[in-house]
Amino acid sequence: MVLRFTLFLIGFGFMIIGNIYIISYLNLITIGYNFLEYVKFITSRFECMLALIGFLILILSIYIPNVKRRKKNELYI
Repeated sequence: MVLRFTLFLIGFGFMIIGNIYIISYLNLITIGYNFLEYVKFITSRFECMLALIGFLILILSIYIPNVKRRKKNELYI
């Protein structure tokens, strides 16, 4: 459970950092870049890739199965 929560926080932090850079690079459109050039630019920058990496870590942390070993005859209420 602690591992999942830690991965969730790391993924969330990476997504925030990556999205901040993606939004800040929107200023390139105002100096004459078109949208396709903007997309090519942000896909080549590592700090923008942190948004994608963070999203994948976040999804992994949500869908990792819970690895608790239960006793066979134990009743949980």
